[in-house]
Amino acid sequence: MTDATAARLRPASRPSLWDRIGQGRNALGLIFMLPAAVFLLLFLTYPLGLGVWLGFTDTRIGRAGVFIGLENYEMLLTDHVFLLSVFNTILYTVVASILKFALGLWLALILNEHLPFKAFFRAIVLLPWVVPTVLSAIAFWWIYDAQFSIISWALIKLGWIDAPINFLGDSTNARASVIAANVWRGIPFVAISLLAGLQTIPPSLNEAATLDGATSWQRFRHITLPMLSPIIAVVMTFSVLFTFTDFQLIYVLTRGGPLNATHLMATLSFQRAIPGGQLGEGAAIAVAMIPFLLGAILFSYFGLQRRKWQQGGAD
Repeated sequence: MTDATAARLRPASRPSLWDRIGQGRNALGLIFMLPAAVFLLLFLTYPLGLGVWLGFTDTRIGRAGVFIGLENYEMLLTDHVFLLSVFNTILYTVVASILKFALGLWLALILNEHLPFKAFFRAIVLLPWVVPTVLSAIAFWWIYDAQFSIISWALIKLGWIDAPINFLGDSTNARASVIAANVWRGIPFVAISLLAGLQTIPPSLNEAATLDGATSWQRFRHITLPMLSPIIAVVMTFSVLFTFTDFQLIYVLTRGGPLNATHLMATLSFQRAIPGGQLGEGAAIAVAMIPFLLGAILFSYFGLQRRKWQQGGAD
């Protein structure tokens, strides 16, 4: 038997584990995802699981609690402050998100036009977003000051009012004031994101529609808006999530006052858990936010289905 024949008859050696991993794309992908999975497990899954568990206990700061089932949630259903915070959170989120979308889309359409110094204006628009939230809140705190408000001073000089406006001391004014501050801070994110989406729309579509006699409103309704729908779904989902879980702006401006008129679920959860010491109750309030957040995610998911329309498939 020759050496060549013996080599053919000898069983082939099995590849090593590392060779199989290197040849398999799925296994290699899992290895690359492992660091991110560990990070999410430590800093997202564990805190979330701990918060859900604490919501079923009567844990206090400095004292380990015992399992009490749904008592915290049953108590919240009869807690008028919690119910008021739910109302405030929904009102704050809905009004602020609608205003941010409307003003952000309007600003994006303007910045998408051929304007002089367009790059400079785009950079300026980002300033409210890049400034730290606490600094923005402190600035608005001075703007809304009961005695030294620049808004009240200007309106008095114009003769429109006789006395300074109590922005943060009145329930209705406080709600409107914190919404205005949130809108001012959130418009840049919406505007720049939608502007990026506008840049992806082929100009030939608008040119063809113009040649066919379509008006500006018709081009916006039948071309711009449908093509932007996937971007709008993602942007508004993030906007709703950021607004619904807002904490810093409210805590610095009003700390939930006056008379709990601006308490959101996030600020009430913090107040009950940390200053109040009721960790179980605060965790239950935080867990109660999850269904609302899941609703926003589902909105994004169904909105993304519009991509089928863009690709020529069924909507």
